[in-house]
Amino acid sequence: MVSLRKATGEDVSVIMDLVRELALYEKAPEQVTNTEERMLNEGFGENPAFGCVLAEKDGKVLGMSLYYFRYSTWKGRRLYLEDIIVKEAHRGEGIGKILFDKTIAIAKEEKCSGMMWQVLDWNTPAINFYDKYQARYDAGWLNAHLDF
Repeated sequence: MVSLRKATGEDVSVIMDLVRELALYEKAPEQVTNTEERMLNEGFGENPAFGCVLAEKDGKVLGMSLYYFRYSTWKGRRLYLEDIIVKEAHRGEGIGKILFDKTIAIAKEEKCSGMMWQVLDWNTPAINFYDKYQARYDAGWLNAHLDF
């Protein structure tokens, strides 16, 4: 039986382990520059920048959903799903669905107009998963960013 719970500051090391596992899967481990200290301060301090739900079984974390809220001038408040990660050994057990459904529920509870996320175009298992939810994929947009 998988249970869900809100992450706490004590979970930062396991969250970062999941982030590193995802980075390896996405063939970009060198791109992870975040630290446990920064995540602790930014996610579990006075003004949290993100929320996180953990999936557990027998006291062991098997996956997570990490999200934050953004604002669209066209759509209003939106939940942005930054990462949904399930440990490789537990993929295919329905944990991703449980986490995704919970994240949708949080967006609805927070009265968001919708939920957004990104998926790599080569990540066929993830795309197939999102297709089951009838997700729409935006065409014509390029991701842009500045690093400081």
